[in-house]
Amino acid sequence: MANDSVTLGGNPAQLRGQLPKVGDNAPEFTFVNSKLEELSSYELGGKALVIVAVPSLDTGVCAKETRRFNELLSQKEGVVGLVLSMDLPFAMKRFCELEGIENVKSGSDFRYREFAEAYNADIVDGPFKGLLARVVFVVDKDNVIRYAELVPEIGQEPNYDQVLAAVDVVTGR
Repeated sequence: MANDSVTLGGNPAQLRGQLPKVGDNAPEFTFVNSKLEELSSYELGGKALVIVAVPSLDTGVCAKETRRFNELLSQKEGVVGLVLSMDLPFAMKRFCELEGIENVKSGSDFRYREFAEAYNADIVDGPFKGLLARVVFVVDKDNVIRYAELVPEIGQEPNYDQVLAAVDVVTGR
């Protein structure tokens, strides 16, 4: 099977492989939070998990998407939002503090690249090579993927309505 791909300004870019699909078990991964602590995605368990991967919080679309998920997920119970990128934890912390991001957690995949590798979500060619593609997963409390979206054009935002509908299904609301 061919690797998944995205475009950046209309130019194709390949991902490491194929993303996990709805119904697959969500692979566990370690990330680094803003306090430089290593956490496992499974440590966030017991609730639904919205994994939002972005290329970099230093881009306008990624910043807007993070602010939007911070706002939208604040209105939901039984769910944890995790924004992942290859940004260093220091940069993520600064961004979150400046923007008042309090309803989603930030996680850096820079140290082990476990999310990138387990989810095949990193871009392997083109100008964004080494960064994460823009993807969203909704994972239920049993670590099963219930929603997966690979945004086809990196400069576009995900479908927030579909993400929220999936959150409502997995949280029973």
